[in-house]
Amino acid sequence: MAKSRRLSANRVLIELVEEGIATQARKRQEFFDLAERFRATGDPKEVERLGNKLGRMVFGGHAED
Repeated sequence: MAKSRRLSANRVLIELVEEGIATQARKRQEFFDLAERFRATGDPKEVERLGNKLGRMVFGGHAED
């Protein structure tokens, strides 16, 4: 990977770590946004749908949407 991108192995590792940190931050923000939508909705069907999606985010599983 380092050779194909003409980077040192250390630089590739740094980029991979930075990418992982950014991905975790995006996932965290996505979770909080979804939790806020769940909290704010009054529609029982939406509560169920968002609750299921939150459950999949927390406990794993296949996300449908």
